[in-house]
Amino acid sequence: MQRILSTELAAHETQTVTIAGWVHRRRLLKSVAFLIVRDAAGLSQVVVTEPGVRALLEELPEETVVEVTATVTANAAAPGGVELTAPSVRRISGAVAVPLPFELHRPTLSATMATQLDHAALALRHPSRATALRVAAAATAGFREALERRRFVEIHTPKIVGTATESGANVFELDYFGRSAYLAQSPQFYKQLMVGVFERVYEVGPVFRAEPHDTARHLAQYTSLDAELGFIGDHRDVMAVLTEVVAGMTAAVAERTGVAVPAVPAEIPAVHFAEALRIAGAPADEPDLAPAHERALGEWALREHGSEFVFVTGYPMAKRPFYTHPQPSDPRWSNSFDLLFRGLELVTGGQRLHRYEDYLVVVPEPGALGGYLDGFRYGMPPHGGFAIGLERFVARLTGAGNVREVTAFPRDLHRVTP
Repeated sequence: MQRILSTELAAHETQTVTIAGWVHRRRLLKSVAFLIVRDAAGLSQVVVTEPGVRALLEELPEETVVEVTATVTANAAAPGGVELTAPSVRRISGAVAVPLPFELHRPTLSATMATQLDHAALALRHPSRATALRVAAAATAGFREALERRRFVEIHTPKIVGTATESGANVFELDYFGRSAYLAQSPQFYKQLMVGVFERVYEVGPVFRAEPHDTARHLAQYTSLDAELGFIGDHRDVMAVLTEVVAGMTAAVAERTGVAVPAVPAEIPAVHFAEALRIAGAPADEPDLAPAHERALGEWALREHGSEFVFVTGYPMAKRPFYTHPQPSDPRWSNSFDLLFRGLELVTGGQRLHRYEDYLVVVPEPGALGGYLDGFRYGMPPHGGFAIGLERFVARLTGAGNVREVTAFPRDLHRVTP
């Protein structure tokens, strides 16, 4: 008999069906027993009254994999409005580690984050952890769909690179056949070069940051959603595309997971960096926004504009990478931006330099970046792009206090396993 999922049971009322999954919970009452079976789609309730089946059930620890053949019976109090009666139960494989390090049938995981990460294979089975990963998958699908509609082409760039010039010392160095190489901090150089091929490109992939941050918002490896587009007027064209992309991501999450998402304004409020400092109560000579400033700006955007998103534009050139285009009216500032979501930096982007002669002035090591500079030597249109940190987006969307809660197998300052 063909197996069906828990979410399909209601369509088979009065029929005999087969389900399979994990023993999520057993409730052994005097005259009846209940077996809750978990599969990838949800939970099924099995009612056991026959003594032989109950005896088997008493021997099955949680997380045992079972197959159940039974009759689908209406019950408004059961998950999905139906339950399984008159079952036969077959054990497929057993859970070896008994007792489990924590209980999965509780609404929330009570174990510490370290314990959850040490036992990731089990913790990720909890509905809350699994839902966060589904949100990440839906958001990524929405990212792709939004850009494909605007004729962006997906690319795949190297994650082992020959120079660490872009972002300084915070890189992972490795031995590459006897010479130094590095794990890529971003696909920035490559996606700019690919603008010269396809005009509009995007990538979904890992990036690596060896910054010694041990915080709830930093990872040593995370998923970056990158996009770059050519023939723009300035960074505002990039911001307009990003707004559509974020709207597409939240819509996909709502449609595919049912998780509540915030409204994305047709035009997200924007404030220049100098004004952002004033709003946040920061000194006028502050070179960057601290986390407290970002939170203050998030509160201001919600209060003044009813938006959980806000753009901060015009960051000081001194704090932006060398390829950033300066603000034409005042070169102290840049044609760049950050997008804050609920008081946290979610996206960094902006307009890039596109003239070869400009790069010769600003590139720190022209000899080490010959392949990169060739893209501009052969002609490149005005272009810009952005990068979204997927884990930060999902954590903020779901209300998780730590990006590790929404990451399957996080890598950070202390953890390289499991």
